Amino acid sequence: MAFATHLFTRRRAIVPATASLFATGTILYPKTDLFAEAPEPSSLKKPIYDDVSALTSPSEHKASPSSPTSKTQSPTPTDRLAYQVRRTRLFIYAHVLAAEETVNSIMDSFLHMESSFTSTIASLAPPKESSERLMPGVIYVLVAAMAGSIVSRNRNILLRTSIPLAVGVGAGWVVLPITMRNIGDFVWTYEQRFPVVADNHLRIRRAAEEGWRQAKSSGLGFANVVDEKIQGGRDAAEEWVRKGR
Repeated sequence: MAFATHLFTRRRAIVPATASLFATGTILYPKTDLFAEAPEPSSLKKPIYDDVSALTSPSEHKASPSSPTSKTQSPTPTDRLAYQVRRTRLFIYAHVLAAEETVNSIMDSFLHMESSFTSTIASLAPPKESSERLMPGVIYVLVAAMAGSIVSRNRNILLRTSIPLAVGVGAGWVVLPITMRNIGDFVWTYEQRFPVVADNHLRIRRAAEEGWRQAKSSGLGFANVVDEKIQGGRDAAEEWVRKGR
């Protein structure tokens, strides 16, 4: 009896000690980690995709707040000055470029006119292999025109203008035939631009040629008559001289 009581008392003393040891071991060595705040399940695992937002549902997307629009700043005085300087430079450059192009075009036209004039004068001159010379021929033409003006000085204005011109042109055709032909061809090229002038020129030329032909034939007839008269007079004189002997 005493032994049983002693054994029961001993067991009662071991149970609190065992419970204390178990509680101490549970506190010192817990089986699970304790956190102050429970972590999010998604933060514990690393994503296997680069774009995690592609895996989330559309309901999880939240509209990002619109960024506030920056207010436009007014230009500073330095910016306004730089803009005005730029406009002034562009304005001056445009006008200087236009003036330069105008001067270049005027100079080009002058050079073209000069080259055209020199080439035209050179084309009117007689070739070097011909015996025609301009210097004495031009002097002869001027002297003939002055003689025509002297002859017609007491006539009316029409004759005082036409006679020196006609005499000078005639002398030119006699003294400088190649040069006068070149001048006539040159004038004809310009007359062809105006059909009325060209037709009048052809009509006057035909009339002049016809008049010259008739004058030439009349001159030949007159010369023949004169030759006949002279020959008759000579024969009569010879006959008279023979009878006088």
